[in-house]
Amino acid sequence: MANVVVVGSQWGDEGKGKIVDWLSERADVVVRFQGGHNAGHTLVIDGTVFKLSLLPSGIVREGKLSVIGNGVVIDPWALLDEIARLEDQGVPVTPERLQIAANATLILPFHRELDALREDATSGTRIGTTRRGIGPAYEDKVGRRALRVCDLGSREAIEERLAGLLTHHNALRAGLGAEAIDGAAIVDSLMAIADRILPFAAPVWQSLAAARAAGKRVLFEGAQGLMLDVDHGTYPFVTSSNTAAGQAASGAGVGPGALDYVLGITKAYTTRVGAGPFPTELHDDIGRRLGERGHEFGTVTGRSRRCGWFDAVLVRQAVAVSGIDGIALTKLDVLDGFEEILVCVGYRLAGQDLDYLPADMAAQAAVEPVYERLEGWSDSTRGARSWAELPATAVKYVRRIEELIGAPVALLSTSPEREDTILMRDPFQH
Repeated sequence: MANVVVVGSQWGDEGKGKIVDWLSERADVVVRFQGGHNAGHTLVIDGTVFKLSLLPSGIVREGKLSVIGNGVVIDPWALLDEIARLEDQGVPVTPERLQIAANATLILPFHRELDALREDATSGTRIGTTRRGIGPAYEDKVGRRALRVCDLGSREAIEERLAGLLTHHNALRAGLGAEAIDGAAIVDSLMAIADRILPFAAPVWQSLAAARAAGKRVLFEGAQGLMLDVDHGTYPFVTSSNTAAGQAASGAGVGPGALDYVLGITKAYTTRVGAGPFPTELHDDIGRRLGERGHEFGTVTGRSRRCGWFDAVLVRQAVAVSGIDGIALTKLDVLDGFEEILVCVGYRLAGQDLDYLPADMAAQAAVEPVYERLEGWSDSTRGARSWAELPATAVKYVRRIEELIGAPVALLSTSPEREDTILMRDPFQH
């Protein structure tokens, strides 16, 4: 049985929550391997809505082990709040069901404050972050000054690590006109929750190695999308981690040979939250119609998503960089009723044709989409559970997308309900 990596192939918000939940029923272990609580997954199970940010989607299913890997940055207070919300919905979260990498980095209150201070500064580029402290926490991780989950076991360790960390942060805050951090208050607040976090801490690399040795199926759950990858995305309007499928190995503590099949979650049109280039963005009634029909509001921020036509150039790039074996095409039903549907098949920049998105920020902002026009369909695709239930022109649309991106459609989602899914290829049977 294959282990499956699920990644977004656009700018996030592709509908990963539903697909991961659908797959998690077939998996034994579900792992988050990057990002933080800036990502949001919405699951709808038997009419009940679950909103997850840090916790893997498998947490809502009995008999599954959920793992938060070392590649994730963890706000311990946000994690405890999320656990409490789930338990209020009748989902128990115990150390038998959830493990957290002992070597995962912690997000602290001053990380959130620094995020906001930078976004509100009058100079520099506004990235449009979620102000959750994700970027500053990753900076401290790479700078080798972060606090980690394992440090919660010792007040002395926290005090020692924090002293060096505050030397850095108080200098930054002084430059931004903010008050110095009260280190003693931070230590006290961490010690107050340590006993609630530590029971979940574990060498998760060992648990994953044991699961693989036992022949169990592991599902690696990514956050955001390839175009928000810190290396391969629309830099600097990106997240602070690698969102490509390769990160699943280092972010969970497994070798690359453990990654058998990469499933790219792909929306049937394109959306983006926050600032940054968006070649196919629509500022007209069609864009508003896509947003209204698709309920395009961020799970975490509540911000309206920018909407546009499907960009095959971006997704083809994601297929190559992430090694995507097949895609799960979501929200096809949002396109119901359009007489004509446009698909971006290339870019034009300064009179030249491009078949990729260039790395340069100015060039990314200047590219113009080259569209192919496809016939739409009037019949509804919503709730379809077999290929035969789809209108012929909807089938043609899906087939054309496959041709343009160089990857087959493995799953097709036709509504937020988990059972409204057409399976063409089972990723676990790869």
